[in-house]
Amino acid sequence: MGNDLAAFAKENGVKYFMISYTDLFGGQRAKLVPAQAIADMQKDGAGFAGFATWLDLTPAHPDMLAVPDPDSVIQLPWKPEVAWVAATCVMDDKLVDQAPRNTLKRLIEEAARDGMHVKTGIEAEFFLISPDGSAISDQYDTASKPCYDQQAVMRRYDVIAEICDHMLALGWGPYQNDHEDANGQFEMNWTFDHALATADKHSFFKFMVKSVAEKHGLRATFMPKPFQGLTGNGCHAHISVWDETGKTNVFADNSEELGLSAKGRNFLGGIMKHASALAAITNPTVNSYKRINAPRTISGATWAPNTVTWTGNNRTHMVRVPGPGRFELRLPDGAANPYLLQAVIIAAGLHGIRSKADPGKRYDIDMYQFGHTVTDAPKLPLNLLDALREFDKDKSLKAALGEEFSSAYLKLKQQEWNSYASHFTQWERDHTLDI
Repeated sequence: MGNDLAAFAKENGVKYFMISYTDLFGGQRAKLVPAQAIADMQKDGAGFAGFATWLDLTPAHPDMLAVPDPDSVIQLPWKPEVAWVAATCVMDDKLVDQAPRNTLKRLIEEAARDGMHVKTGIEAEFFLISPDGSAISDQYDTASKPCYDQQAVMRRYDVIAEICDHMLALGWGPYQNDHEDANGQFEMNWTFDHALATADKHSFFKFMVKSVAEKHGLRATFMPKPFQGLTGNGCHAHISVWDETGKTNVFADNSEELGLSAKGRNFLGGIMKHASALAAITNPTVNSYKRINAPRTISGATWAPNTVTWTGNNRTHMVRVPGPGRFELRLPDGAANPYLLQAVIIAAGLHGIRSKADPGKRYDIDMYQFGHTVTDAPKLPLNLLDALREFDKDKSLKAALGEEFSSAYLKLKQQEWNSYASHFTQWERDHTLDI
């Protein structure tokens, strides 16, 4: 589109713009701006008190200005009089380095200077649940192996089809929707794209799914493990790198093992090397570690990794190479910040390419059955605190993501962990009251 949001509003009947940014915890923040005021906002930005959201700022900081990026504008298909637009966060005429979208854009530019353009697709899983969050929304969805259940997906046809219709109208190229491995769980897929476009779509997708679910009297959650005993919400990322033209996949080489080029192996090597630290970003909540370190679920498998291993087309490992020219990172979960997920993938991969990192031994065993036989691969962190400590130790990854971002993220996430650790639980009473 052009760069004039006022003209966009006039041409498309838009009355309001949601000027939106995503904070360090993945919270989506917005101001609703009438179209008559958007020209000034596009020039100067909408003012926010950064301290009031999850950013490492104080009440004394000046206004953080969210300057809308017109290339990201999306008209809400379910409410066309409103358009959503992602913003660039600025303070005192300088970019806010800790802002997630700014962090991603900087890493995209860094990769481009090396002639690399990262493209990704993500598989965002979610549950449709009761409004109070206590149960799945479909009382008849009780099968022990509910994955791909055609009756269950059709009972939620109105919600799933409406979301898919919206993606079709937006030109995202959705290509499949299914009931996932847990009762009440769904996955919807759309075509891969450049990392920033994928992050913007991912961010909007979460907003759209929640909005459409609410319209139908339901609630949608991307929480990593909302129900004990059921498979959690993953957010798998499919990764490839392309040349300056965007037409040649530099990860593709049919003469190499699994069709993955030497550069692709090095990028994968970076992911493997930084995996334990990566988890602090890809699995960013206390609840995340109930998914990647879960016991067997009702369906028979968690479909989540717990060890840093890679493989061919085998879903029991942290990374699989399902076909030539790309690989799938199965570590991230539904709580992953859409922008930081892409940023940390690029940061780890770039470091892998520059250091010619070796991804290590390829395993083709069933990790759920024979994982105990793997003794020379690191285990993923057992909890958020371990992940934060691994991230803090990983100086090269912190530097790649930016010192201001890394410091802010660690500070706020450590506060979150401390809040969790000081919270009294029923488990403590059940196990300690009579000691």
